[in-house]
Amino acid sequence: MTRAAAVAAAVLATALVAAPRARAQEAPAPKEHTTWYFYTVKWGHQDEFLDLFQRNHYPILKAQLGSKIRKIRTFVPENHGDGRADWTFAVELTFTGREGGPTDAEIAKSLYPDLATFHAEERRRFEILVAHWDVPLDEVDLETRTPAGP
Repeated sequence: MTRAAAVAAAVLATALVAAPRARAQEAPAPKEHTTWYFYTVKWGHQDEFLDLFQRNHYPILKAQLGSKIRKIRTFVPENHGDGRADWTFAVELTFTGREGGPTDAEIAKSLYPDLATFHAEERRRFEILVAHWDVPLDEVDLETRTPAGP
């Protein structure tokens, strides 16, 4: 092999090895995002709501752990009527940023052989709500943020 052919082969080999790495670096990783879901339950129905959520909706969320959802956390306020604690139950979901996978309806169909009961209980879960709202969050990195003021 001539010196020129050896140099050309080395350049080609380097390009072939570097090309997949360059393509992998170009594609950004899916960006995680967090949303808080707040529920205000009719007075006296808090335990019923939690039972229905735990039995019907929580398993659907858990089925998406590792694919669409990275983390599930649930909360109740420590004290009733504590400042802005006008909610009775909150769910924090951290999404992986990846799309696709089965829908909630497809997961429910696979988890609940008696879909009529599942749908009736989900209707009941929403009947005993006073309010429900979602709060998608944008993280603020105070280590890298440039202050806006003087």
